[in-house]
Amino acid sequence: MRIFLKIFQFDSVSTSFVEKELAKHEINSLNIVQNIEFCIIQWEDDVVDLRLKGKTALITGASKGIGAGLARVLAAEGCNLHLAARNGKAMQTLKAELTSGFDISVTVHEADLSSSKAMNELDAEAADYDILFNNAGDIPAGDIEEVSDEAIRKGFDLKVFGYISLSRAFWKRRKSRDGVIVNIIGNSGENWDAAYFAGSTGNAALMSFTKALGGRSLNHGIRIVGVNPGPVATDRMLKIMKRKSIDMLGDESRWEELYDLYPGKRPATVKEVADLCAFLASPLAGYITGTIITIDGGISARGSVI
Repeated sequence: MRIFLKIFQFDSVSTSFVEKELAKHEINSLNIVQNIEFCIIQWEDDVVDLRLKGKTALITGASKGIGAGLARVLAAEGCNLHLAARNGKAMQTLKAELTSGFDISVTVHEADLSSSKAMNELDAEAADYDILFNNAGDIPAGDIEEVSDEAIRKGFDLKVFGYISLSRAFWKRRKSRDGVIVNIIGNSGENWDAAYFAGSTGNAALMSFTKALGGRSLNHGIRIVGVNPGPVATDRMLKIMKRKSIDMLGDESRWEELYDLYPGKRPATVKEVADLCAFLASPLAGYITGTIITIDGGISARGSVI
Protein backbone atom coordinates (compact mmCIF):
# COMPACT_ATOMS: atom_id res chain seq x y z
CA MET A 1 0.00 0.00 0.00
CA ARG A 2 1.25 3.47 -0.90
CA ILE A 3 0.99 6.47 1.40
CA PHE A 4 0.35 9.99 0.17
CA LEU A 5 2.32 12.21 2.54
CA LYS A 6 1.74 15.94 2.90
CA ILE A 7 4.40 17.89 4.77
CA PHE A 8 3.83 21.49 5.84
CA GLN A 9 7.13 23.09 6.89
CA PHE A 10 7.29 26.32 8.87
CA ASP A 11 10.41 28.31 9.74
CA SER A 12 11.08 31.90 10.72
CA VAL A 13 11.30 33.05 7.12
CA SER A 14 8.76 31.17 5.09
CA THR A 15 6.24 28.38 4.88
CA SER A 16 6.78 25.63 2.35
CA PHE A 17 4.71 22.68 1.23
CA VAL A 18 6.05 19.35 0.01
CA GLU A 19 4.18 16.32 -1.32
CA LYS A 20 5.68 12.85 -1.43
CA GLU A 21 4.32 9.42 -2.26
CA LEU A 22 5.87 6.76 -0.08
CA ALA A 23 5.46 3.19 1.00
CA LYS A 24 4.68 2.76 4.69
CA HIS A 25 8.09 1.28 5.45
CA GLU A 26 9.79 4.38 3.97
CA ILE A 27 8.27 6.79 6.49
CA ASN A 28 10.65 5.90 9.33
CA SER A 29 13.68 6.77 7.21
CA LEU A 30 12.31 10.12 6.09
CA ASN A 31 14.27 13.09 7.40
CA ILE A 32 12.01 16.12 7.55
CA VAL A 33 13.08 18.00 10.67
CA GLN A 34 16.39 19.63 9.72
CA ASN A 35 16.30 23.42 10.21
CA ILE A 36 12.55 23.38 10.71
CA GLU A 37 10.87 24.71 13.84
CA PHE A 38 7.98 22.24 13.47
CA CYS A 39 6.07 20.33 10.86
CA ILE A 40 2.66 18.74 10.41
CA ILE A 41 2.38 15.38 8.72
CA GLN A 42 -0.84 14.10 7.17
CA TRP A 43 -1.16 10.88 5.25
CA GLU A 44 -3.88 9.10 3.40
CA ASP A 45 -3.86 5.52 2.19
CA ASP A 46 -5.16 4.46 -1.21
CA VAL A 47 -8.45 3.04 0.10
CA VAL A 48 -11.45 5.22 -0.71
CA ASP A 49 -14.13 5.29 1.98
CA LEU A 50 -17.48 5.03 0.18
CA ARG A 51 -19.29 6.04 3.39
CA LEU A 52 -21.52 2.97 3.28
CA LYS A 53 -20.73 1.72 6.78
CA GLY A 54 -23.93 1.02 8.69
CA LYS A 55 -26.09 1.16 5.56
CA THR A 56 -28.19 -1.85 4.56
CA ALA A 57 -28.43 -3.17 1.01
CA LEU A 58 -30.61 -5.76 -0.69
CA ILE A 59 -29.00 -7.64 -3.57
CA THR A 60 -31.00 -9.93 -5.85
CA GLY A 61 -29.20 -12.63 -7.79
CA ALA A 62 -26.70 -12.72 -4.95
CA SER A 63 -25.66 -16.37 -5.05
CA LYS A 64 -22.97 -16.01 -7.72
CA GLY A 65 -21.37 -13.77 -10.31
CA ILE A 66 -21.82 -10.01 -10.05
CA GLY A 67 -24.25 -10.33 -7.13
CA ALA A 68 -21.83 -12.31 -4.97
CA GLY A 69 -18.94 -10.06 -5.99
CA LEU A 70 -20.97 -7.01 -5.05
CA ALA A 71 -21.76 -8.53 -1.65
CA ARG A 72 -18.03 -8.90 -1.00
CA VAL A 73 -17.28 -5.30 -1.96
CA LEU A 74 -20.11 -3.93 0.19
CA ALA A 75 -19.14 -6.10 3.14
CA ALA A 76 -15.64 -4.64 3.05
CA GLU A 77 -17.27 -1.18 3.28
CA GLY A 78 -19.17 -2.20 6.43
CA CYS A 79 -22.56 -2.42 4.71
CA ASN A 80 -25.17 -4.82 6.12
CA LEU A 81 -26.68 -7.16 3.56
CA HIS A 82 -29.81 -8.97 2.47
CA LEU A 83 -28.96 -11.62 -0.12
CA ALA A 84 -31.72 -13.02 -2.33
CA ALA A 85 -31.66 -15.80 -4.93
CA ARG A 86 -32.86 -19.36 -5.50
CA ASN A 87 -29.63 -21.03 -4.41
CA GLY A 88 -29.82 -20.81 -0.63
CA LYS A 89 -26.85 -23.10 -0.05
CA ALA A 90 -24.52 -20.88 -2.07
CA MET A 91 -25.71 -17.79 -0.20
CA GLN A 92 -25.24 -19.46 3.19
CA THR A 93 -21.65 -20.23 2.19
CA LEU A 94 -21.19 -16.61 1.13
CA LYS A 95 -22.75 -15.39 4.38
CA ALA A 96 -20.29 -17.47 6.43
CA GLU A 97 -17.40 -16.00 4.44
CA LEU A 98 -18.56 -12.42 4.88
CA THR A 99 -19.50 -12.54 8.56
CA SER A 100 -16.22 -14.21 9.44
CA GLY A 101 -14.27 -11.39 7.84
CA PHE A 102 -16.39 -8.31 8.57
CA ASP A 103 -18.49 -6.96 11.42
CA ILE A 104 -21.78 -6.86 9.50
CA SER A 105 -25.14 -8.60 9.51
CA VAL A 106 -26.10 -10.80 6.55
CA THR A 107 -29.59 -12.19 5.99
CA VAL A 108 -30.28 -14.86 3.36
CA HIS A 109 -33.58 -14.97 1.46
CA GLU A 110 -33.92 -18.18 -0.55
CA ALA A 111 -36.68 -17.57 -3.08
CA ASP A 112 -37.79 -17.82 -6.70
CA LEU A 113 -38.16 -14.14 -7.56
CA SER A 114 -39.93 -14.54 -10.90
CA SER A 115 -43.22 -12.98 -9.82
CA SER A 116 -44.45 -9.66 -8.44
CA LYS A 117 -45.76 -11.49 -5.39
CA ALA A 118 -42.31 -12.89 -4.62
CA MET A 119 -40.67 -9.50 -5.04
CA ASN A 120 -43.17 -7.80 -2.73
CA GLU A 121 -42.66 -10.52 -0.12
CA LEU A 122 -38.89 -10.06 -0.37
CA ASP A 123 -39.24 -6.32 0.15
CA ALA A 124 -41.40 -6.90 3.23
CA GLU A 125 -38.90 -9.40 4.68
CA ALA A 126 -35.92 -7.11 4.11
CA ALA A 127 -37.91 -4.22 5.64
CA ASP A 128 -36.01 -0.98 6.18
CA TYR A 129 -33.06 -1.14 3.79
CA ASP A 130 -31.26 1.81 2.20
CA ILE A 131 -30.02 0.50 -1.15
CA LEU A 132 -31.57 -1.84 -3.70
CA PHE A 133 -29.42 -3.66 -6.24
CA ASN A 134 -31.63 -5.22 -8.91
CA ASN A 135 -29.39 -7.90 -10.34
CA ALA A 136 -31.34 -11.16 -10.78
CA GLY A 137 -31.91 -12.12 -14.39
CA ASP A 138 -31.69 -14.94 -16.90
CA ILE A 139 -33.10 -13.84 -20.25
CA PRO A 140 -32.44 -16.60 -22.82
CA ALA A 141 -29.99 -16.24 -25.69
CA GLY A 142 -30.85 -17.24 -29.25
CA ASP A 143 -32.40 -15.75 -32.38
CA ILE A 144 -36.08 -15.17 -32.99
CA GLU A 145 -36.62 -18.64 -34.47
CA GLU A 146 -35.04 -20.36 -31.50
CA VAL A 147 -36.48 -18.58 -28.45
CA SER A 148 -40.14 -19.20 -27.64
CA ASP A 149 -42.60 -16.66 -26.28
CA GLU A 150 -42.84 -18.75 -23.14
CA ALA A 151 -39.09 -18.55 -22.56
CA ILE A 152 -39.09 -14.79 -23.14
CA ARG A 153 -41.97 -14.24 -20.71
CA LYS A 154 -40.19 -16.32 -18.08
CA GLY A 155 -37.03 -14.26 -18.49
CA PHE A 156 -38.94 -10.98 -18.41
CA ASP A 157 -40.90 -11.98 -15.30
CA LEU A 158 -37.64 -12.29 -13.38
CA LYS A 159 -35.69 -9.40 -14.82
CA VAL A 160 -37.91 -6.77 -16.45
CA PHE A 161 -41.08 -7.05 -14.35
CA GLY A 162 -39.04 -8.19 -11.35
CA TYR A 163 -36.93 -5.03 -11.41
CA ILE A 164 -40.03 -2.87 -11.78
CA SER A 165 -41.97 -4.63 -9.00
CA LEU A 166 -39.16 -4.47 -6.46
CA SER A 167 -38.33 -0.87 -7.39
CA ARG A 168 -41.96 0.11 -6.85
CA ALA A 169 -42.00 -1.50 -3.40
CA PHE A 170 -38.70 0.20 -2.49
CA TRP A 171 -39.95 3.54 -3.82
CA LYS A 172 -43.03 3.42 -1.60
CA ARG A 173 -40.90 2.53 1.42
CA ARG A 174 -38.14 5.10 0.90
CA LYS A 175 -40.04 8.00 -0.70
CA SER A 176 -39.11 11.31 0.94
CA ARG A 177 -36.14 9.57 2.60
CA ASP A 178 -32.69 8.81 1.26
CA GLY A 179 -32.56 5.74 -0.95
CA VAL A 180 -30.71 4.37 -3.97
CA ILE A 181 -31.73 1.89 -6.65
CA VAL A 182 -28.99 0.44 -8.85
CA ASN A 183 -30.32 -1.53 -11.82
CA ILE A 184 -27.67 -3.88 -13.19
CA ILE A 185 -28.88 -4.26 -16.75
CA GLY A 186 -26.52 -5.15 -19.61
CA ASN A 187 -25.03 -3.47 -22.66
CA SER A 188 -27.18 -5.45 -25.10
CA GLY A 189 -29.84 -2.83 -24.37
CA GLU A 190 -27.75 -0.28 -26.29
CA ASN A 191 -25.69 -2.63 -28.46
CA TRP A 192 -28.36 -4.72 -30.11
CA ASP A 193 -27.72 -8.35 -30.95
CA ALA A 194 -30.03 -10.46 -33.11
CA ALA A 195 -28.60 -13.58 -31.49
CA TYR A 196 -29.67 -12.21 -28.10
CA PHE A 197 -32.73 -10.28 -29.22
CA ALA A 198 -34.74 -11.06 -26.07
CA GLY A 199 -31.96 -9.68 -23.88
CA SER A 200 -31.59 -6.60 -26.09
CA THR A 201 -35.32 -5.96 -25.86
CA GLY A 202 -35.60 -6.49 -22.11
CA ASN A 203 -32.48 -4.51 -21.29
CA ALA A 204 -33.53 -1.59 -23.50
CA ALA A 205 -36.82 -1.51 -21.58
CA LEU A 206 -34.96 -1.40 -18.25
CA MET A 207 -32.70 1.39 -19.50
CA SER A 208 -35.78 3.44 -20.35
CA PHE A 209 -37.35 2.56 -17.00
CA THR A 210 -34.23 3.74 -15.17
CA LYS A 211 -34.06 7.02 -17.04
CA ALA A 212 -37.79 7.71 -16.85
CA LEU A 213 -37.98 7.16 -13.10
CA GLY A 214 -34.53 8.51 -12.26
CA GLY A 215 -35.09 11.78 -14.05
CA ARG A 216 -37.53 12.89 -11.34
CA SER A 217 -36.63 10.64 -8.45
CA LEU A 218 -34.21 12.98 -6.66
CA ASN A 219 -37.16 15.25 -5.91
CA HIS A 220 -38.37 12.41 -3.70
CA GLY A 221 -34.97 11.69 -2.11
CA ILE A 222 -34.26 8.62 -4.23
CA ARG A 223 -31.50 8.12 -6.80
CA ILE A 224 -31.94 5.57 -9.59
CA VAL A 225 -29.02 4.59 -11.79
CA GLY A 226 -28.30 1.80 -14.22
CA VAL A 227 -25.13 -0.16 -14.95
CA ASN A 228 -24.63 -1.81 -18.32
CA PRO A 229 -21.93 -4.46 -18.08
CA GLY A 230 -20.67 -5.95 -21.28
CA PRO A 231 -18.91 -9.30 -21.15
CA VAL A 232 -18.02 -10.20 -17.55
CA ALA A 233 -16.12 -13.28 -16.43
CA THR A 234 -19.06 -15.18 -14.90
CA ASP A 235 -20.82 -18.53 -15.42
CA ARG A 236 -23.58 -16.70 -17.29
CA MET A 237 -21.07 -15.24 -19.72
CA LEU A 238 -19.81 -18.75 -20.44
CA LYS A 239 -23.27 -19.75 -21.69
CA ILE A 240 -23.46 -16.69 -23.94
CA MET A 241 -19.92 -17.18 -25.26
CA LYS A 242 -20.65 -20.78 -26.19
CA ARG A 243 -23.75 -19.62 -28.04
CA LYS A 244 -21.71 -17.00 -29.93
CA SER A 245 -19.02 -19.56 -30.67
CA ILE A 246 -21.58 -21.74 -32.43
CA ASP A 247 -22.87 -18.77 -34.45
CA MET A 248 -19.46 -17.34 -35.34
CA LEU A 249 -17.11 -20.31 -35.39
CA GLY A 250 -19.46 -23.24 -35.80
CA ASP A 251 -18.04 -24.95 -32.73
CA GLU A 252 -19.09 -24.42 -29.09
CA SER A 253 -15.75 -25.68 -27.77
CA ARG A 254 -13.84 -22.80 -29.42
CA TRP A 255 -15.51 -20.10 -27.29
CA GLU A 256 -12.24 -18.98 -25.67
CA GLU A 257 -10.93 -17.89 -29.08
CA LEU A 258 -13.49 -15.08 -29.02
CA TYR A 259 -11.54 -13.37 -26.24
CA ASP A 260 -9.05 -12.21 -28.87
CA LEU A 261 -11.81 -10.03 -30.32
CA TYR A 262 -12.63 -8.25 -27.05
CA PRO A 263 -11.04 -4.96 -25.95
CA GLY A 264 -7.82 -5.80 -24.14
CA LYS A 265 -8.44 -9.44 -25.15
CA ARG A 266 -10.45 -10.04 -22.00
CA PRO A 267 -13.86 -9.52 -20.41
CA ALA A 268 -14.45 -7.29 -17.41
CA THR A 269 -13.85 -8.81 -14.00
CA VAL A 270 -16.63 -9.19 -11.47
CA LYS A 271 -14.67 -6.91 -9.12
CA GLU A 272 -14.56 -4.11 -11.70
CA VAL A 273 -18.34 -4.18 -12.11
CA ALA A 274 -18.98 -4.55 -8.37
CA ASP A 275 -16.72 -1.59 -7.55
CA LEU A 276 -18.63 0.60 -10.02
CA CYS A 277 -22.00 -0.44 -8.57
CA ALA A 278 -20.85 0.22 -5.01
CA PHE A 279 -19.56 3.67 -5.94
CA LEU A 280 -22.83 4.59 -7.66
CA ALA A 281 -24.75 3.53 -4.55
CA SER A 282 -22.56 5.62 -2.28
CA PRO A 283 -22.91 9.25 -1.15
CA LEU A 284 -19.87 10.01 -3.32
CA ALA A 285 -22.22 9.69 -6.30
CA GLY A 286 -24.94 11.73 -4.63
CA TYR A 287 -25.88 13.78 -7.71
CA ILE A 288 -25.94 10.92 -10.21
CA THR A 289 -29.43 9.73 -11.12
CA GLY A 290 -31.47 8.91 -14.20
CA THR A 291 -28.48 7.74 -16.18
CA ILE A 292 -26.80 4.54 -17.35
CA ILE A 293 -23.08 3.82 -16.92
CA THR A 294 -21.66 1.36 -19.44
CA ILE A 295 -18.69 -0.82 -18.50
CA ASP A 296 -17.76 -2.85 -21.57
CA GLY A 297 -14.29 -1.73 -22.64
CA GLY A 298 -15.76 0.38 -25.45
CA ILE A 299 -17.73 -2.37 -27.20
CA SER A 300 -20.95 -0.33 -27.37
CA ALA A 301 -19.09 2.80 -28.43
CA ARG A 302 -17.59 1.01 -31.43
CA GLY A 303 -20.96 -0.48 -32.32
CA SER A 304 -20.07 -4.15 -32.34
CA VAL A 305 -21.10 -7.12 -30.26
CA ILE A 306 -17.50 -8.33 -30.20
